Amino acid sequence: MTSEPDRRHLKVGVIGTGWIGRQHAEMVSRRDDAAVVAVCDLDRRLASEVAAKTGGEVYSDWRELLAEAPVDAVFVCTPPATHAEPAIAALRQGVPLYLEKPIARDLTSAATIVSAAAETGVVCAVGYQWHAVDALDEARRVLNGRPVGCVIGESIGGTASRPWFLDRAQGGGNLLERGSHHIDLVRAVAGEVVSVQAAATSVRLSPRPAGAGDIDDGVTLLLHLAGGGLATIIVAWTSDDLPGSYWLQLIADGAALRVELDPTFTLTGTSRGEPVAGGSGANPYEVSIERFLGAVRAGKPELVVCRPADAARTLAVAIAAESALATGGTVTVEAVPAGN
Repeated sequence: MTSEPDRRHLKVGVIGTGWIGRQHAEMVSRRDDAAVVAVCDLDRRLASEVAAKTGGEVYSDWRELLAEAPVDAVFVCTPPATHAEPAIAALRQGVPLYLEKPIARDLTSAATIVSAAAETGVVCAVGYQWHAVDALDEARRVLNGRPVGCVIGESIGGTASRPWFLDRAQGGGNLLERGSHHIDLVRAVAGEVVSVQAAATSVRLSPRPAGAGDIDDGVTLLLHLAGGGLATIIVAWTSDDLPGSYWLQLIADGAALRVELDPTFTLTGTSRGEPVAGGSGANPYEVSIERFLGAVRAGKPELVVCRPADAARTLAVAIAAESALATGGTVTVEAVPAGN
């Protein structure tokens, strides 16, 4: 059961201590206005390793954490296929929730999370941290409502070790786990996606052993935008010793803008004949957590960087892309329930 939030120092629980769970736990533990008080993983050894660095009671069952730990907020960082149950339980118990992306592995689960957040009014953020990139706000300001006709994006590089990442059923592989970040950014700056085409490479690009997992090492997505434009996203998983490439380019009437993503998060380009440049400001990962904790203190769900209904619409595009990969056709993006 959750306690009334302390306005100065929030008590945080972390469920799932894989790579991203560790990152969140360590980031929270470095703050002076929050503390990790509970850490949970099915592998108790992993939870203990994180707790040794960040503090907190160790649990191997998230149900026990929610029932026993005096948390003001909880981070759920389990594999996507297991998001729904702990997420909905936290919301129903009134515990503010930071849910790692994607919101879920399927649209039915996503809809239940969206509904739970809307019905309870509990603060809920989904971990599309790149929403908080300052350069995106500057790009929208520069475009000033001009429709984007062409978007090109790349997400190419290594990825942290996560056993479930190789299992399409659990995490969706490159398309959902990595590509959905770019899908989300396209939606944020160029509008909604109405249909999708997709193709995958059959060439081995990643360092995994032959025969390990069932995901595609590289995919290319063609997104048809509601405003008539097109977006092309290339996602590839490569070895860590190769340089990464994470960026988004936007073409509109009289404007050509480029957003460099991780690690610089900067904007360059030209609009109406004038040069455009913008800095990244704060780290978007830190901003995402800052906004979430601020929303918890204020009791205002609208203050988070990415809300559940928004994340569900990104998932709908990714699910359509999976179908396009399987069928070779153009797939219409399914509508998702309205919500917060």
